[in-house]
Amino acid sequence: MPKASASAAASAKPGAAKPVPKPSATPGCDHKMPISPDEIMVQRYTPEGGFLSLIVKHGNWGCGAPDTDGAPFETVGVETFIPLNQAASITVTDPIVQSTENQPIGVQEFLDWLDAHPNSGLVFRYSLGEDGAIDRLDQVFTP
Repeated sequence: MPKASASAAASAKPGAAKPVPKPSATPGCDHKMPISPDEIMVQRYTPEGGFLSLIVKHGNWGCGAPDTDGAPFETVGVETFIPLNQAASITVTDPIVQSTENQPIGVQEFLDWLDAHPNSGLVFRYSLGEDGAIDRLDQVFTP
């Protein structure tokens, strides 16, 4: 049977200092979640290229601190462009409309709001139609 080395024996001494793990900001929060497949942070839009596209950032929900209203949506990577169907179904909450419940608005009304509030960082759940353009966009209410 092989003998333990002197350094291994020294580190196994009773009373030897052991590294103390750092406490998590939010106990039980797994911050290694994958990128959300159906949620985006909408930044702006562009009509370049002959069609309407939202300029977005992908991400996932981080770990909220115990004294906050909820977890933040943390973006990763660079901005990307996703085409938006001109007849998309869009629902929004505060601050676009004065409601905590999703309310329907038209595409042009949404674009007007984005013009007035670029890079607002609002999070939306979306789905794509058969043409690869967003056909449904629902704002995720965050207090």
